[in-house]
Order: sequence, then structure tokens, then C-alpha cells
Amino acid sequence: MSPILEIQNLTHIYSAGTPFEHTALSGVSFSVERGEFIGIIGHTGSGKSTLMQHLNGLLKPTSGKILLDGADIWSDKKLTRQARFRVGLVFQYPEYQLFEETVYKDIAFGPKNMKLSKEEIDRRVREAAGFVGLTEEQLEVSPFDLSGGQKRRVAIAGVIAMEPEVLILDEPTAGLDPAGRAEILRNIESYRQAKNATIIMVSHSMNDVALLTDRLLVMNGSHLAMDGTPNEVFSHAWDLVDMGLDIPEVTQIFLQLQKLGLKLPPVYTMEQALDALKGGIIGA
Repeated sequence: MSPILEIQNLTHIYSAGTPFEHTALSGVSFSVERGEFIGIIGHTGSGKSTLMQHLNGLLKPTSGKILLDGADIWSDKKLTRQARFRVGLVFQYPEYQLFEETVYKDIAFGPKNMKLSKEEIDRRVREAAGFVGLTEEQLEVSPFDLSGGQKRRVAIAGVIAMEPEVLILDEPTAGLDPAGRAEILRNIESYRQAKNATIIMVSHSMNDVALLTDRLLVMNGSHLAMDGTPNEVFSHAWDLVDMGLDIPEVTQIFLQLQKLGLKLPPVYTMEQALDALKGGIIGA
């Protein structure tokens, strides 16, 4: 089966030809398989947000291509429009973009723009609300009467209601308490499982990406510095530190133990750490 997304030699230059010229992306290439859960990590200014906005056609490449099911999304206006529905993008703090008088109407905004029937819009709104844990009663209240975490769920539901094949999220748990973070991540995984959707998540939480993702893309200085499984990426923990990135807390602990001369494998989850310790791998 061919990849759902292919990024080919993507370069984006802001304010090209001016004194303010800045290369945000340079020669970035990778592919995304249908159903994958991909994490994107990188320090501030590494190109993460610019990359995300290319994947559904919000930004046009300076050079390179974005292929959706093998078709260049910029080769035809219809394909560009389709990409914006097929690839859903949830910005950081999306609750600030809520504006309708009821939760129902906010979630229905995207499906209405897709020119769907009233019956189909209603089905999608209620299904999306269910994915993010909103009740029937909450659909009829103002989104501004909800808690911060509930507003976040409304905003995510508004994108899910368009039933994107690829769901991109920028720091979806930012600013939430531990319970809220866990709930949002469960909501995202529920959508992925139910729809066989592809998830691409930008996160500063190394613990989250270590536990949830199939692959990690590491951005550094406008380039794709690493592309691999969490195990492959976190086995280069010192390189990540040199890039100014945090690493999972358990990885930090094991690295310090390694510096003391203990023979330990690279780990990035608590389960791996416990297995390593139970296996008696520690030794002088």
C-alpha cells in the first residue's frame, strides 16, 4: 500500500528576496503510512509549525512537493481544497478559536462548510462529541461556559467532525493538568482506532511521544535530523540533548547511571526500565 502522505524535498523560505529572508524548512523528505501515529519534536524555531501547515495546504512550498495519496496537492485547486478537509489541523490552544453560541454549532461548522446534508452533519457532530467525551447536554450550552479542558475537547471535536484521514495536532495537551492531558490523549487514540486515521502530533512532552507514537521525526535547524522509532531516536539521547531537547525522565536517569559506569541499555519508558532492572542487566 502506498503512503498516504509523501513530503519530497520540501523547502520553505519566508520573505524570500528581502532583508528578512528566513529559511524555515530545507530539503525535508519523509513519508507517512496510513494509520501511523507520528510524533514531531524539535526546539522552538526548528520548523515544526511551518512543516505542519504545509501538510494540509495552509502554506505553499517554496520548492518541493506534498503528495496526498500520490497526488501533488498544489497541482490543482480542487486537490488543495480537498487536502484541507482530508488532513485536519488542530492548532495549539485551539479553544481560543471557538466562536459559536453553542457547542453543537461550533462542532458543526466544519461539516457545514463541506456542504453535507443536515442528517450527516448531525451524525458527525454527535459522533465527534462522543470521541472527545462531551455529553448530549453539553452540546446545547455555550462553549464559553465550559472548563478549559472541555473547551479544548470541543475544538478538537470540530476538526474530528470533518473525519480527516490525517489528524495533525500541535501540542494538544499544552496547559492541561495531568488528568486533562491523559483524557485528551485517550480521545485522540480513540479516533485513530475507530477510523484507522493517521495521527501526526507535535509535542514537547518526550514522555507522551515515547509512549504513544510509532515513529518520531526530529526537526533541528530547518532540517529533518532524525526519523525512526522511539527506540531508535532515544538511543541517540545525547544527540537530542545537544539539540536542546528534553528526553524522557527515565532516559535521563539511565544516562546518568551509565555515566557512573553501569552497563544499561537505552530505555525511554518506565516499563523498559523495570524490565532492564528485573533482568539483572545492571553490572559494573
